Formats: sequence, structure tokens, C-alpha cells
Amino acid sequence: MKITSLHVYPIKGLRGISLPSTLLTPLGIPHDRTFMLFELKPDATLTKIQIDSHPRCARFWQEIIPSDSDSDQLAITFRDPDSPAPSEDTLTIPLTPALPDLSPITVSLHGSPAAAYRMPDAHATWFGARLGVPVVFVYLGDGRREVLGSTLRPPAAATPAPRGWLSSVTSYLGGSAEEEKPPAYLTFTDAGALLVTSEVSLHEINTTRLPADSPTGMFKFRPNVVVDGEGEEAWAEDFWGELEVGGTGDGRRNKVLLTGNCVRCMSLNVDYETGKMATGELGTVLKKLARDRRVDPGHRWSPVFGRYGFPVVGEGEGGGFVVGVGDEVMVTRRNEERTRWDWPGM
Repeated sequence: MKITSLHVYPIKGLRGISLPSTLLTPLGIPHDRTFMLFELKPDATLTKIQIDSHPRCARFWQEIIPSDSDSDQLAITFRDPDSPAPSEDTLTIPLTPALPDLSPITVSLHGSPAAAYRMPDAHATWFGARLGVPVVFVYLGDGRREVLGSTLRPPAAATPAPRGWLSSVTSYLGGSAEEEKPPAYLTFTDAGALLVTSEVSLHEINTTRLPADSPTGMFKFRPNVVVDGEGEEAWAEDFWGELEVGGTGDGRRNKVLLTGNCVRCMSLNVDYETGKMATGELGTVLKKLARDRRVDPGHRWSPVFGRYGFPVVGEGEGGGFVVGVGDEVMVTRRNEERTRWDWPGM
């Protein structure tokens, strides 16, 4: 197999950015889902803004603008499908905002809290005016979220522990396989540092479930790493446990451990051109997947497409390893049974 595309989503829920190559770190692709939008409710509570609940997210494009200094910029362009004439406007923000300039805020995603930072109100107002709801815009910064449950967590070797966890990791590595895994951490990604999908499985959807004139695109599944699936059958990834990606030239293996299935929601039915739920066949993708893809025994009401994973980054690797489109991918471990979802309450 080969990698056919790589994607990063600096602001969760908006359109992704394609990359020719990228560093993979214990937290995934740098800058992936490090910003997030929340709807501010009348009672002052915050609820996540994602494309399934706010389809107008599909009308925001993101672009990373490199700089000669350390101040790369993120440009977010909104294209209004409801305007009588083509209309778009752009907000530009630092890709890595200065934390002392921001106020701290604690937010929670899927029950896993994170200490984050509140972006300027002017930025939140810009998003709110285009989404039609009051918005709080946050940046994760040096914060992170813990992976909840146990089956979705990788072994300690895949995610170097933060300071203060050394003793627990040492205990884990010296203990039995039945002991509880140590903590693993995320940005605002849902349940894994990476999401890996296969073009073979997408082809199965488009050739057996949808009309030839209404194919769905891989972008709707919001992956980080897409492989062509050559030599594999559709849905073979359900059983992938470990991938080896590319070659380092010095004998080291670049590994990604796959720990859980990606269970799907109504986001698959969004029409990205209108920023609304799709009509016709493209509005039935989730239903057609649910027909026979509700295969995770821990989340039996939602269909599965893709696998969550964690890059394995060892000491002396500079915090990660580089992969690129066209790199070879090998399945180096297959599970005998599908993994079981156990994120509590999600």
C-alpha cells in the first residue's frame, strides 16, 4: 500500500488542508485540531461546534501561510453560499498564538477536559456572524486532553508520558499485560492522534451503495492519513493493529499503532457546497453505511469507517518522524477480532 494523501485540520470542524508530507508526533500532525469553536448557550454553557450540528462549517476554508520567522499564519476564508453574488472574506490569525496574550479557559470535549486559552472576542465574533450563533473560540496551546476508557489507549511506548508520570510508566512497563494502561493524550482530535482511512473501502461505498452519478468524497470522512488499500479488501482496516510507514534508512521502523474504530455521525450527510444537510442520495450515506457497518460491539448504533491511531515515537527521534504522499505502508500486525469502543459516554 501507499499513502495517497495527508490532511491537517487546525480548527476542528472546518475544511482540512492537504499536505505533501508532514511530521508525525505523539499528538499526531503538528497543529491538527489545536483550535476549536464552541457555541455559547444562553445559560453560559459551551457546546462543541462540529460540522454535523453546524453544517455551515463546510463553507470555511483553511490555509497555512508560511513565514520566514516563527510566526506562520492561519488564513480562514468563508464563502457564503446564500449570497446572491459570489462572496467571501478572510480572517488571518497566528498559527501559534502567544499564550501570555490570551486568557485561560477550561473546556471539555467528549467528557475529557483541557486547560486551553480563549482567543480574542473579535475572532469569535467573526465566526459567530457567519455561523449564526454566539461563539467562543479557543486555542489548546500547551494543554491536552486525556484519552478516556482503556481500549483506545496505546501502550506507554507509543506516547511518551508527561513529566510527573515517569513512575507510573515504569510500573506499567514492568507489570503484566492485564494492568491498566497509563494515560495517553490528545489535542481536540476525537479519540486518537491520527485517523487512517482506506480508498478501497471508500470505493466499496461508491460502487455498491451510491449511484454512479452521486459518489461521496474521502474529505467527508476527515482523515489525517489516506492509504490506497492496494492488496487489501474493503473493510480490512477494521482488523489492522499496526502499520509500518516508509523507511528511515537507518534500520528504524516508523510505526503507527491503531487502537480503535472511528464511529460515524451525521457529518457524512452534509453538502459541502451548500453548507446544509444534503438532499437525495448524498443525504443517505450514514444510513447506507449503518445497514451493515455497525460492527463495533462497544458502539453498536453507529457505523464504522477508518481507524484511530498513535505514531510510535522513540527516544532520539526528535519528537517524531516524517511521512509523505507516496510512502509505502505495510500492515505489520492484524487483530484476530475488532477492537471494542469503550470511551465512556461517547
